Amino acid sequence: MLHSDAPTSQLLPKGRSTLVIIQLAGINFVTSFSGGLIVVALPAISASLDLQRSLMLWPMSAYALTTASCLLPAGAVADILGTRVVNLVGCFFIASFILIAGFARTGLQLIMFRAMQGIAAALALPSALSIISGSIESGKRRNVAFATLGLAMPLGYSFGVVLGGVFVTGPGWRVGFYVGGAVTFLLFAVGIWALPTEDASNRPELSLWKRLAREVDWVGATIASASIALLSYVLATLSASTDNIKKASNVIVLTLSIALMPAFVYWMKRQERLGKPALIPNSLWKSLTFTCICIVVLLSNAVADAGELFASLFFQEVQNLSALQASIRILPNVVLGIVTNLSTGVFVNKMPVVYAVFTSCALCAISPLLMAIINPAWPYWYDAFFAQLLGPIAADVIFTVGILIISDVFPARTQALAGAVFNALSQLGTSVGLCITQVVSVAVTRGSDHDIKPSDETLLAGYRATFWTLFAWMLAACFIGAFGLRKVGKVGEKRD
Repeated sequence: MLHSDAPTSQLLPKGRSTLVIIQLAGINFVTSFSGGLIVVALPAISASLDLQRSLMLWPMSAYALTTASCLLPAGAVADILGTRVVNLVGCFFIASFILIAGFARTGLQLIMFRAMQGIAAALALPSALSIISGSIESGKRRNVAFATLGLAMPLGYSFGVVLGGVFVTGPGWRVGFYVGGAVTFLLFAVGIWALPTEDASNRPELSLWKRLAREVDWVGATIASASIALLSYVLATLSASTDNIKKASNVIVLTLSIALMPAFVYWMKRQERLGKPALIPNSLWKSLTFTCICIVVLLSNAVADAGELFASLFFQEVQNLSALQASIRILPNVVLGIVTNLSTGVFVNKMPVVYAVFTSCALCAISPLLMAIINPAWPYWYDAFFAQLLGPIAADVIFTVGILIISDVFPARTQALAGAVFNALSQLGTSVGLCITQVVSVAVTRGSDHDIKPSDETLLAGYRATFWTLFAWMLAACFIGAFGLRKVGKVGEKRD
């Protein structure tokens, strides 16, 4: 069993801690809401802003790129400056850039505003996890708090997709950003009052500037952020078109990204040898539990996000359903996600974590398997319904389990960095999953039909290959989780 040394001297009363959970989850909700809004409103946005087709995916990709690349340094800085301050700054700028996005007059402006929103989100996400760890008592209540943060993201995205369609057909897509910005400013105001202040008596005597200079591994943060940013860029361009890998610029960027990975490992080894701050010490990877849960977090997010996207494409492009009809068919995914998140928060401390991870991954693996063997002529309730029902189970269970394990591995003074590592893995899993499945789908589709516009049968062949890929990933997650977590025991238990 893992043991956290998280402090318990600043625990909040239940009423105020409930408000803190609502405020932090609300930020996650609105941030994801804006992403869902862009997905469904993208055609209308492109027409309104005259966005070039080659840039159509960048309002989404720019956000993911800046978020992933800024998470680690933001988490390290939050542990020095204080999680309350960093979270409120992130919250304020999230609200500002969501609102400003509604006033964009060109596609480039929208992309820039979304990129800045990603940086702001990188400030808010890891600090939120640290606030929960430090202000809510370990046990069921903290577990439910983590689960609520996880629940807010898919729920916000789903609301963004549904209400985005309403806004596009009604008052216009800009109204969605106005509403999102206004709600986030309200949550910012709540956070000013509700979020706990730092205990000044526990602060070192050194000034903040000296602590930032001495206690943050800036070189390691720069190397890691650069590698993640470059890799995210290449993955985003490949998701738009697999032919982009043929461009020399993308080959160079990918090569640099890969070259920085061993450079990061070398720097971590140097920092540990000299007794200096290391962003993610190499010694952490010697822990089988830590390494395996990181891999499982990455794989589960890749499968969940890619599975939902390609299920939507199957409904629309193979079964020729409307976007609204496809959204309705994906709805069981959202409903069970809510139930799974909350149930995990309540019951995660009741059983050994290996059983929770293995069972959830095994059930989730059935989802892409069902979609891989589906016949488009079958009724929805025969196959696709159960696939959507089982799709979110692994990612939702592992969100709570992963946070609990990773936060236990990191010391109490670097809980924001722990949150940054977890969120970076989640973001990277999404990017890698979408890119690889897109490459698989396109390759199989092109191999089946050389026509300019693929037929339903060739599209289906590509989608089947994608779902088989997701099935294999989920099976891998099952065995990695079972092997790596077999000695962990229970997590999220209340400690005296």
